[in-house]
Amino acid sequence: MTREYTQITVIGEDTTGIIARVTTLLYDRAINIEDLDQAVREGLFRMTLHVDTSEMTCSQEELREALDELGEEIGHEVRVRFPDDRDTQTIAVLATKETHAPEALFAAHEEGSLDADISVVISNHSDLDDLAADYDVPFHDIGDEKGTPDEDELLTLLEEYDADLIVLARYMRIIGPEVVFRYEDRIINIHPSLLPSFPGARAYQQARQEGVRVGGVTAHYVTTDLDQGPIIAQRAFDVPADATVAELEQRGQPLEASALLEAVRLHLDDAVYVHQGRVELRDGVETDDYQLGLPEKMREWNPSTPVDGEPL
Repeated sequence: MTREYTQITVIGEDTTGIIARVTTLLYDRAINIEDLDQAVREGLFRMTLHVDTSEMTCSQEELREALDELGEEIGHEVRVRFPDDRDTQTIAVLATKETHAPEALFAAHEEGSLDADISVVISNHSDLDDLAADYDVPFHDIGDEKGTPDEDELLTLLEEYDADLIVLARYMRIIGPEVVFRYEDRIINIHPSLLPSFPGARAYQQARQEGVRVGGVTAHYVTTDLDQGPIIAQRAFDVPADATVAELEQRGQPLEASALLEAVRLHLDDAVYVHQGRVELRDGVETDDYQLGLPEKMREWNPSTPVDGEPL
């Protein structure tokens, strides 16, 4: 079930009264706020609102002008995106060297199951240039000789390609706060563990060292806290007692692609939103349309009666 809400973002210095000014402007025009997320990092304020403009008492252009004027008054960057601003949403794919995640995105787009265009591939190495060329997608290498990305260039490219969603398809660098803060709730990452376990680098190796019996992967929204963003979808796999790190990777990589694709679809379908640090399904969304966690056939193995309390 696709919901189409208008998105408004406000970014600037943290000062008092910003939320009140914006919400009052919307209320005066009969615009209903469906959800609101705001945060402050090192004196920088960011607020994202999803609003229902279907019954507003002004035109789209009048709302843009009013928000622009408010932004100038309060000294903040205010942007509005209406559902009909473009026919198709756009995705910026960030990747490094591994191909399985970006290839899954390209394949889904080719077969028509991804309701968005992949507008650009951005990397900190040149390895995926040929892959992007195979799909006729612009490629930009923003890394130096050590693979350190130029995040000013990254911000410029994201603005140039007007990305609705940023997908970290095994992008092996930490995204800086300047990027994350501007695009929070619009950046999806795939991490090779069942977060919150084993965050950071070498997650498969961490899992092997800890002797886990069940491994997994997690697709999540990116925040300024490393690998602690709201979880969208997860996949799990069995870990044999003698499994090597390479074997864990072989089991995990197909699930990385699966979980990442589902998270991207959930976001593009506007089927989820972030509330108090947790991803929630919107009212009316059919859970049978998405796997989210374990597959349906595994649910018969779930216990039906707890040790204490009433039957489940």
